[in-house]
Amino acid sequence: MDASFRTKGIVDKYRMYQLDFQKTCSQDKDPSAKVMQAIEAEQLKTVRYPADGKYFGDWKQGEKIATSGKGLTWTDKTPHNNGGGCYNCHQMSHHEIAYGTIGTSLLEYGKLRGNSEEVVKYTWGKIYNAKAFNACSRMPRNGDAEILTEQQMKHLMAYLFDPNSPVNKK
Repeated sequence: MDASFRTKGIVDKYRMYQLDFQKTCSQDKDPSAKVMQAIEAEQLKTVRYPADGKYFGDWKQGEKIATSGKGLTWTDKTPHNNGGGCYNCHQMSHHEIAYGTIGTSLLEYGKLRGNSEEVVKYTWGKIYNAKAFNACSRMPRNGDAEILTEQQMKHLMAYLFDPNSPVNKK
């Protein structure tokens, strides 16, 4: 299999290799609680919070990123045009007619959770590297794997928290 893949465009060959924690989570049997905690502690070390201390961008840009499934294909020129594909797993708006159900509903995310420092940092961390909070989560490591840029993640954060965002309005 190794000989049949090669790096092309922004898609690097290394993505076909499983990391240790991915191998552990791909086994037939779920890892023990102790192993899960160890993976989460190690993955939490990878989370990088915004360099400027600001967590929010433009929710309208965040909506575009959340509803775009584009990204990480060999024809893409840069990682800056990747989409989040969030709708593939989550419901994000009362107006959506199709959405994924693998992930939790994000309806009224900011409205229900508030915007305390703890909630904001947790949400950033979950988007950055979901494995830091659930070792075998199916959610991608958007920041850690460089799927999304810091700015794109700020836009997603605004989409989740801004009171004017469709996420928080009926």
